[in-house]
Amino acid sequence: MKEPKNNNLTAIIIIASLFFIFGFVTWINGALIPFMKTINELTDAQSYLVASASYISFVVMALPASWILNKIGYKKGMSLGLIIMAIGALVFIPAAEARTYWVFLAGIFIQGIGMTLLQTAANPYITILGPIDSGAKRIAIMGIANKVAGALGSLIFGALLLSGIDEVKEKLGTASLEEKGVLLDTMADSVFMPYLVMAIVLFVLGILIRKAPLPHVEAAEEEETKPGTTAKTSIFQFPHLWLGVLTLFVYVGAEVIAGDTIIAYGISLGFPAADAKFFTTLTLFAMVCTYIVGVILIPKYLKQGTALKISATLGIIFSMCILSTTGFTSVLFVAALGVSNALVWPAVWPLTLAGLGKFTKTGSALLIMAISGGAIIPPLYGRMVDANKQELITNGLNEVDALATASTNSYWILIPCYVLILFFALWGHKYKSWSKQ
Repeated sequence: MKEPKNNNLTAIIIIASLFFIFGFVTWINGALIPFMKTINELTDAQSYLVASASYISFVVMALPASWILNKIGYKKGMSLGLIIMAIGALVFIPAAEARTYWVFLAGIFIQGIGMTLLQTAANPYITILGPIDSGAKRIAIMGIANKVAGALGSLIFGALLLSGIDEVKEKLGTASLEEKGVLLDTMADSVFMPYLVMAIVLFVLGILIRKAPLPHVEAAEEEETKPGTTAKTSIFQFPHLWLGVLTLFVYVGAEVIAGDTIIAYGISLGFPAADAKFFTTLTLFAMVCTYIVGVILIPKYLKQGTALKISATLGIIFSMCILSTTGFTSVLFVAALGVSNALVWPAVWPLTLAGLGKFTKTGSALLIMAISGGAIIPPLYGRMVDANKQELITNGLNEVDALATASTNSYWILIPCYVLILFFALWGHKYKSWSKQ
């Protein structure tokens, strides 16, 4: 690796600011889901398309993003990503005017395209900015910026979008068709100013990043080879890469469920939206605290692989605790998933990119595509909630209790996700070739 001698601290600060930005944008989904469900009168499964629209863009754009970065470089790619995110924010304005769900989803999707480009550049950049064995430490620092921003975004947008939502729901039950339209239109208009400000900030930052003093870094041209072996010629010769992609896929799905469903989950348990809007912050606070621990311990006291083993094990335990508890205790265990999730992303990236050499950019694009787990697994959770609720209602349970029970029981989907993460931590990352290890 061509490691820069100077400006590493400046580069880390700049990249951390980018992680702050897409943390802020990503984690407001927790507030957007119940907001969209109300103003567009959606089912649980339909409301979780908010997450799908954001994360499916990583499948569509990841490989093109890799090609773009090869053409224009990391810095220009980051700038372009920010500007595309600004355009996506502007789409929310006509979406609010029309109160049309697919237009909202289009804006979220466009923002996701910008984030894909940004992440495809920023994650490998920070990973190879220094020694690979301390990559998790640098990414953990990025995670702190990301989740602090997510907590702020969740609080700010929770206050802006969910304020008075309980009263609106009550009025909707008795309102005429015309009154209902006025109520929902007024509520939809609350996204206008926040997204206009967001668009302006993103556009300005997109221009400024072009002049930022970021050192040029590249992964080593040739991966290490053992005596008697030849250099790899295809990404298909790296089984640990594909296992890493699968691991990141299920991890992102689990992380999005922990962060984006917790507000709706609290509401389903009977907590008022005024209180539930703070629940995503609990998850993010748990993640930030764990990131800080990771920065202190990795790699001097704790290896990246060991951190991943601990994280996966805790994820399994906390998931079982959600299923076996009720009320606020169950909500706290959803928030505690922040502890089990925090060090997965920082550990999986360097463990997966290790030894890829000239295939690092392509490997990074595949890992970014794995973020699509956030588009697929949360809606599966939503469908399970809808199906389980209907079954319970059919069996005689009232709608309120049926929703609460179905929401809790559907969290079992997390357990196989963490089992796969544990497999990668124990064995998967060691398979550097298809031959016997």
